[in-house]
Amino acid sequence: MISFIWSAGNPLPAGTGGSENYTVGQVRELTRRGIPAQVVTIGLGVQDGRDGFTGVPFRSLTSSEEITGLDGTVVFVNESLPVPTRNPAFLILHNPPPIRDEHKTAVLEGTRSHALIATSRYAAELWADFLDVDLATINVVYPFAETCFAAQPRPERPAGKTRVLFAGRLSPEKGVYTLLETLHIDIIERDADLTFTATTAGSDKPQGKIIERLLDGHPGITVVDACKAPGAMAALMTEHDIVVMPSNSQYWHETFGIVSIEAQHSGCRVIASDDGGLPETDCGGVVYVSPDDAEALATGIRLAIDHGPLSVLDRELAGTMFTIGQSVDTLLAVLARPQAIPPAIIIRQLEELVMAPSAEDPQDRTINRA
Repeated sequence: MISFIWSAGNPLPAGTGGSENYTVGQVRELTRRGIPAQVVTIGLGVQDGRDGFTGVPFRSLTSSEEITGLDGTVVFVNESLPVPTRNPAFLILHNPPPIRDEHKTAVLEGTRSHALIATSRYAAELWADFLDVDLATINVVYPFAETCFAAQPRPERPAGKTRVLFAGRLSPEKGVYTLLETLHIDIIERDADLTFTATTAGSDKPQGKIIERLLDGHPGITVVDACKAPGAMAALMTEHDIVVMPSNSQYWHETFGIVSIEAQHSGCRVIASDDGGLPETDCGGVVYVSPDDAEALATGIRLAIDHGPLSVLDRELAGTMFTIGQSVDTLLAVLARPQAIPPAIIIRQLEELVMAPSAEDPQDRTINRA
């Protein structure tokens, strides 16, 4: 059994982010292969989000101490818990390290006892520097696009129109304010053939509610309901030509960018910030622009329009990269191979060695000669 431990006290929300899609997709693919896997939530009972993920095994624990009794392999998602596990545990690091000192100690402590998995080379380098560990000790298991994104038919494109989609969460780090600025750049604002759409993903949070109201009040953008299933998101993406990912780089660096590969599998061109792990998502259809720069984003959109839609062959090629099968194959290889001993265990072993009793004084072994 492979148990993915979701953060204690938090439900697993459908359609809100990459770490959710990654976790559920891994479990779904593992069980499809006949490998027992489950999402484990803590302290919520059946009100843990499982209703949004038909066919995905969930298990709810009353308290974090019950993790100790889980058989098989434990994989913590985003944050660990200070409990022993029957077998060496893993921690998947979907987010970048914290930037505020008051959060650093807890994060350092939470990563010291587990084998670590990052979601890109960039993220691995970021965490290796933050933790002061050898880069080779951090495994990389890339995210993926579910198979429905490459398989979803694209409807006929309206003549002369270019449809742009913002599919990220409604939060500042995803660059939504840069997008709002871009809507007023002259090379965009005056183009009646350009349409912009955003989803309500993330509007369940306080800041998301505020941003949703801002978007609703803007005449240049249409807001649609968030897609809570991969198939629904694939259908939405194939109705668009360009997906924008203007991720903020001032205090947040995207560790990968799952929306980028989903969009390219769907046949969309992507305009993404040249920052963080986003440069690793190129399946042949990405234009990279300077982050936090509305003019650069507008210019990138114009460049994508000039390139025209992805060809059928380009889309097919994109669909062979970052697949769920490739991701799970890599994950299983990581779980099976010997891992470096985590720093906390080395320190504990050294402390035990220091505290061990000293050897007895040498005994006089003089042999009496006859």
